[in-house]
Amino acid sequence: MPPHPHRPPELAWQVFRGSEAIRRGLLSRHHLRGASWIRLRQDVYADARLDRDHALACRATLLRMPPGAAIAGPSAAYLHGVEHAAGFTDDVHVLLPATVRADSQPGVRVHHAPMSSTRSGLLVPVGAAAPARTSPPAGTSSPTGTRSPVAAPPAADRLPGTPGRTRSPDPAGSRSRPGPPGPADPQNSAASSPFAQSSPGTLMILAGPPPRTEPAACAWETAVWADPVKAVGIIDGLLRAGSVNRSALASEAARNSCRPGGRRAAWVFGLTDGLAQSPPESHLRVRLVFAGLPRPVAQHPVRVSTGLILHPDLAWPEFRVAVEYDGQWHSDTDRMHLDRRRLNQLVEAGWLVLHVTGRRLHKEFPALVREIRAALVARGWRP
Repeated sequence: MPPHPHRPPELAWQVFRGSEAIRRGLLSRHHLRGASWIRLRQDVYADARLDRDHALACRATLLRMPPGAAIAGPSAAYLHGVEHAAGFTDDVHVLLPATVRADSQPGVRVHHAPMSSTRSGLLVPVGAAAPARTSPPAGTSSPTGTRSPVAAPPAADRLPGTPGRTRSPDPAGSRSRPGPPGPADPQNSAASSPFAQSSPGTLMILAGPPPRTEPAACAWETAVWADPVKAVGIIDGLLRAGSVNRSALASEAARNSCRPGGRRAAWVFGLTDGLAQSPPESHLRVRLVFAGLPRPVAQHPVRVSTGLILHPDLAWPEFRVAVEYDGQWHSDTDRMHLDRRRLNQLVEAGWLVLHVTGRRLHKEFPALVREIRAALVARGWRP
C-alpha cells in the first residue's frame, strides 16, 4: 500500500508559506516535494486536494503581497460569482494602497488605488461568503476537532457542460468541496485582518475568504483594465447574478468620472446588458456594434401563434431580424428538436432568424457580419 499522505492538521485544505511550515517543524523540504502539496508561487504551497481555480490563485497571490492588498477587477468578479471572469492560470489583479509598493511577480497585475479615493465601501468585509469550492467537505472537522464555521461555497447555477454561466454568490445549496476552515468569530483578530500573522503557535496562512473590492468597484476596474469585449461579458455576468444593478454602475461611473479611465468605464458600462444568457452572447452583441451594425436587443419578447412568448438571444425588433447563438449544448438531440420548433414559430411570426456558432464567432466573424448586415438591409435598414 502507498504510504499515508503526510498532512499536518494545521495545513489541511490550506494555502501557506513553505518556509514558515519548515521553520515550525510541520514539514520538511522533502515533504513539500511530495504529492500532498502543490507549489503555486515562490515559497507558496497548497493542499493538493484544493480545486485549481482562480480563487486558489488569488489566495496564493495575497500571501506574497504586503498588508492592505485586495483582489480587484476581473479577479474580484470571479470571487463575486462570475465564473468565466478568470481561470486558474490567468493573471491575478491586485489593488494596493497608493503609498504601498510590491515586488513584481509573474502572473500578477498590481494596481494602485488613488491617493484620495471618494469611494465608500471599497472592500467587501472579510467575513463575507467564501469564494467557490473553498470549504471542507460535509462532515469534515477542522484541525481543532470542530466543524468549520465557514459558510459553504456557492453552487454553480449553470447546467453541466454549459460554459460561461455564472455562479450564484448565495451560499445556499452549495456543493461540498474542500477548502480552508475559517475563523469561528468574524469579529476576532483573524477576521479583522486578511492574514494570520507569523507568531509563536500560528502559521502564516490566509485566514478566511480573500479580501476583494465590492462588485460595483470591481466592475469599474474591469471596464478600465480589461479588453472592452471581455469586460462587457464580465460586467454582464455581475448584472445577471444580481451582484450589481444599473443604478450602482451609474453611481460608480459618476464617482470616478475624474479618475484616469473614467470616460472609458462610462463607455463600457453603456455597452453592458444583464439580459445576455452567456458570455458569448455578450461578446457577439458588442462585436456586432463595433462592426457598425445597429445595437441589438437582448432577449426581446416575441409572441408567436401558440400564445407563447419567445426570447431570441439578439433581435432588431424594428426589422424583425433575430440572431440565435448555438453553444455546445445545442447539439443535444432533444435540444435541437426544441430549437427547430422554436425557429419555425419565429419564422411563422414573420421573423428572419440567423444562427451563430462559436466557430463562426471566433473564426468567421467578417462573413457573419456581412450576412447579418444583408438581412437587416433586406428588411429595411439603411446604413
